Amino acid sequence: MRRIGGGWGPFVALHEARYAPYGGTHYRTNEYGLRNDGVLSRWTATDVDDADQQDATYDTFLADLKGGSLYTIRIPTSAPMKPVVKLVRASTWHGFEAMVAEKCGTQSTLLVGIDKDTGSAYLDAVSHAQGTSTVIRSLRTIPGTFNAPVYFRWATLDFDELSGE
Repeated sequence: MRRIGGGWGPFVALHEARYAPYGGTHYRTNEYGLRNDGVLSRWTATDVDDADQQDATYDTFLADLKGGSLYTIRIPTSAPMKPVVKLVRASTWHGFEAMVAEKCGTQSTLLVGIDKDTGSAYLDAVSHAQGTSTVIRSLRTIPGTFNAPVYFRWATLDFDELSGE
């Protein structure tokens, strides 16, 4: 394990967004950190071996709130970093403490939502994000008890993209 600086105490969330065009060698990795005062920070690493490739203009995140609503958060990769927030579900969504997503085909994402209060996990298939018309299909409850302190997605080296907005 390698220490990466200090001052991480006020951060309540950290997420990585990676982009690499199919067949290209140019890539971008953005690290996003959300502080407890609501300030969002971004750190970017790029590899410019293939300068002719165009990179995506935004990163998209899926967020659920304790009240049962679900949103996409689209953050431009350029400054200013002003997010565009779109409602996906106004209610009846779960209050998951953790969500882990994995690519499924070319237009869908498998989403595991973990409810740490009950130790339950749920598997859903989510189509390409399109606001309230986004198709979400509940597949099943995953057997077992899920009470680990941290859950994460282990992405492959080929930058397997998820279906964002």
